[in-house]
Amino acid sequence: MLRIQALSAILCVSALHAAQPNGIDAALQRMYNQDYVASHDILDRYIATRPQDPVPYAFRASAYLFYELDRLGILESEFLIDDKQIAEKKKKLDPDPLNREKFVRAIQDVETRADAALEINPDDPQALFAMCIAQGVATDYMAFVEKKQFSSLSVAKRSNGYAQRLLKVDPKFYDAYLTAGISEYMLGSLPFFVRWFVHFDNVAGSKERGVDRLRLVAREGHYFKPFSKIMLSIIGLREKRPQEAQQWLTELARDYPENRLFRKELAKVNTKLGVSAN
Repeated sequence: MLRIQALSAILCVSALHAAQPNGIDAALQRMYNQDYVASHDILDRYIATRPQDPVPYAFRASAYLFYELDRLGILESEFLIDDKQIAEKKKKLDPDPLNREKFVRAIQDVETRADAALEINPDDPQALFAMCIAQGVATDYMAFVEKKQFSSLSVAKRSNGYAQRLLKVDPKFYDAYLTAGISEYMLGSLPFFVRWFVHFDNVAGSKERGVDRLRLVAREGHYFKPFSKIMLSIIGLREKRPQEAQQWLTELARDYPENRLFRKELAKVNTKLGVSAN
């Protein structure tokens, strides 16, 4: 009886810890609520207890990227659904040099620690995941902030490569399907003559397959569940399917009530669909 009671107590404590968000979950909660200072504070404390873990450094880089995209207005739907505006070089952006320096340093911190882990175990899932994130946010920075869309493709290929390696190790590492899904959709959106010269591992360039993978992350993902919904809302607007965008934005605005951008974009879609604010 005592053993059963002790086991029951251990299970209850374990369940309690499982229910409580870890440092990364809490940091992402603040990041998606556009509270980047709090996000970094949480990540800093988490990293102090795990200085050799590459994953929190990857999310640190993500927070620097989201701050810059937000500051420059790149997250606005008008920007993200207009390819001409994305590629426009005349509209020179003015990146925050200090934020860029911190972003680059965070990427380097990921690579140093992940490379060391992968030398010991080439199938280390956390190291593969961290590299997948790091190369993914580096792709976005190059494409959207630095306006180096074509050059960013080589970095995107590296991110996809790490995602594919991770999925071979663990097909149920659902967050990795985000990168795979974005790669599918992105490649499928490129002109045919460009796709002829661009090859991504295990990517056919199918928009439909890309959307299916993003929906999988929206259902089963952990860290990237909200980001997959952001991508699906953008794709819904790009593909002239505002009802789908409305669905994802409604969930995002509910889950992250402090995010003014989610509320603003949802209001735009509701207006387009003739939905009353009340």
